[in-house]
Amino acid sequence: MRPSSRKKRDAALKAAERQFLATGYESVTMDSIAAESGIAKQTLYTYFGSKRELFLELVSARTMAATARVLTDVPEIDATTDPRAALRAVLKFQLKTVLTPVLLRVRRLVIGELPRSPELAEALYRHGPRRAIEKLAAMLRRFDAVGSLEVADPDTVATHLNWLVMGEPMNRAMHLGEEAAAMSDEETERHVDAALDTFFHGAVNARSTDRAQGR
Repeated sequence: MRPSSRKKRDAALKAAERQFLATGYESVTMDSIAAESGIAKQTLYTYFGSKRELFLELVSARTMAATARVLTDVPEIDATTDPRAALRAVLKFQLKTVLTPVLLRVRRLVIGELPRSPELAEALYRHGPRRAIEKLAAMLRRFDAVGSLEVADPDTVATHLNWLVMGEPMNRAMHLGEEAAAMSDEETERHVDAALDTFFHGAVNARSTDRAQGR
């Protein structure tokens, strides 16, 4: 795509995002996007095909951009790596990212469109929560391999750990809005630390119970 075409396309996405987030999906039209972006409606259809396809691309672009920030390569892990410190750093950054106001608004829009466009929710889930869990699972596998943790089912454990951290803040954000869900750096650290306390304490108790029952 030529630079001039890329610039027009980006302008259309920016206008569409502002309108979708301000008034909801149904009230936005290709005419209103064309008018705000200064791009001919026919050119919009050339770029995106339909309003639905434009919205799908917007959701995918937003979630993939957030994923790119969070899901850098799995940190180097060896026998000297502190599991709690490594998981803490990853989870803090993930939580701050998912609570970004624009991502919360996109998520809310996608949930509202689920009956009509399940592919939007599927794209958001695949590029967002699912990949975050996969990164945690990869870290847990590595910790298991070097002997720092004993993790029989990394995918399940990663899922539980992810939602132990993300569940309440995300639930609050979806029901009460992004202002109610906003967390300072100190609050984020306390929340992640409390979740990790529960996570590691549960693992220790499970091993103790197994030994007591002779398993």
